[in-house]
Amino acid sequence: MRLLLALFLLCASVHAATRPNILIILTDDQGYGDLSLHGNKVLQTPVLDKLGAASLRFDRFYVSPLCAPTRSSLLTGRYSLRTGVRGVAAGDEAMRSEEVTIAEALRAEGYHTGIFGKWHNGENYPCNPQGQGFETVFGYTRGHWNNYFDSPVKKNGKPTIAKGFIVDATTDEVTQFIDKSKDKPFLAWVAYTTPHTPFQVPDKYFDKYKSKGLPDNVACIYGMCENLDDNVGRLLKHLDDKGLRDNTIVVFMTDNGPAGERYNADMKGKKGSMDEGGSRVPCFVSWPARFKTQRLIPQIAMHIDMFPTLMELCGLRMPKTLPVDGRSLVPLLEGRSEGWPERVLFTQHMLTGRKGNSAAAVRTQQYRAVMQGKDWRLYDMEADPSQLKDIATEKPEVVKKLAADYKAWWQDVKADADKPRDIPELGHVDENPIELTTPNGRLAGGLDFGGLAPNNSWVHNWRDVNGSVTWELNVVEAGDYSIELQYLCPQADAGAKIEVVANGKSFPAVVGATPVIALPSPDRVPREKEAFEMKWFYLKPGTVHLEKGRVEIQVKAVEKPGEEVMQLKALWMRRKG
Repeated sequence: MRLLLALFLLCASVHAATRPNILIILTDDQGYGDLSLHGNKVLQTPVLDKLGAASLRFDRFYVSPLCAPTRSSLLTGRYSLRTGVRGVAAGDEAMRSEEVTIAEALRAEGYHTGIFGKWHNGENYPCNPQGQGFETVFGYTRGHWNNYFDSPVKKNGKPTIAKGFIVDATTDEVTQFIDKSKDKPFLAWVAYTTPHTPFQVPDKYFDKYKSKGLPDNVACIYGMCENLDDNVGRLLKHLDDKGLRDNTIVVFMTDNGPAGERYNADMKGKKGSMDEGGSRVPCFVSWPARFKTQRLIPQIAMHIDMFPTLMELCGLRMPKTLPVDGRSLVPLLEGRSEGWPERVLFTQHMLTGRKGNSAAAVRTQQYRAVMQGKDWRLYDMEADPSQLKDIATEKPEVVKKLAADYKAWWQDVKADADKPRDIPELGHVDENPIELTTPNGRLAGGLDFGGLAPNNSWVHNWRDVNGSVTWELNVVEAGDYSIELQYLCPQADAGAKIEVVANGKSFPAVVGATPVIALPSPDRVPREKEAFEMKWFYLKPGTVHLEKGRVEIQVKAVEKPGEEVMQLKALWMRRKG
């Protein structure tokens, strides 16, 4: 019996080793027009141009108009609202742990799985990358980062520094992962963080585009895009050098339209928009061992299709999942378009979807219908790709049909949208210590983020002595947990008395003065709603014993001698022993 089992495992290992590797490259806020391949006369992206020209390239590929929803759909093959992703911050970006991801599916089939860069689908276990199928994790879990040079990130749950420019450091980690994946095929999910703000890029890239007379923001964005191009080139060269390129499926795409006004191939709309420019992105699929010739694929496709497509390309069955909305694109990749169905694809603005469904879009091969409030606009995208003329009054029957399609779709998915979120789990080996950020806590007493974006910010204006921040946790491993508060407090406000209440026990502390030091931040453009990276200090109220089960941990003020209690970034807890 043991001999048979050994032979089975050996055969399974040999079979797994012949399967293709997968390299998914996803950039952040890079629009369709941010490639010279797509007609940009200023930007130079020779590596991506060459990759696109040699790939199977989808001409009409769509994602969500915001980044966290796109990522959840790519991971699950499901519309993002089904997964629990309803926005981009304060917990609305967290994908429920019941979702089955492509990483979980491939890991079960013997793949090494690694994610590098930005996650943005949940900060804590079980919603973080480790809880969703990734063995190797390097980067950050939030929506954006405050500094792209010598950035504080996490590697397999442990805090570390990404030396140098964050995109370059990310590529270094990917190549190391590839080198270690010798005995099994790999899934490398490379989610580069640029050209999302802050506006930071090494000098040589910025100077090149600034010398062309571009404004600082565009010069920086184009510099970021060329840096991305160079890093994609490094990845492809590494695959070539290791003899892996032929049997590696490379997918390149971006997560939404451009953030800001710049060249976007004459499309209407940008990031966040329901129009074409908000969600049409590049999508290249390359697998030299199987697809020998390039081709432009005209049929519409979407992020929800990538999971089933990659599983079929790998010769694997889709795992048992919640209902998948996407379909395999393999027939189109193979040039078999006969019988391909007319599709209707949907986009819902996450941030307004819970407040009356006031922004949505329906896309067919020919039409784009856009709902704003209660009104529908209609465009013939084949005759009018720049959406210059609203033809809703000319084709009321088309509007009626697409509005009915949308209503039926929305009725189907909205039940999933407001299901309860997962509660962070405390006690996992893969997340020790655990960082509980204030944007994911429950704020009371007028606390907010001082007008800054909450993705990577902190409580700034704790002026009310009744203010508090509360986190609900599910303790999965009983034990003693140290409590640390990551905070700042200028001398003028020092001396506030606070309490950390955990498991019915109170841990009093006095907030000491700290320097308030912003770390060097080489911004090319003054930032607006993003916080600066700071030098942080830690207050250690004590250690609490927690048994398994639900618990609330609250940080509250007792007395404040100054204007503010403190600036609070996060609660850290570390299991001892």
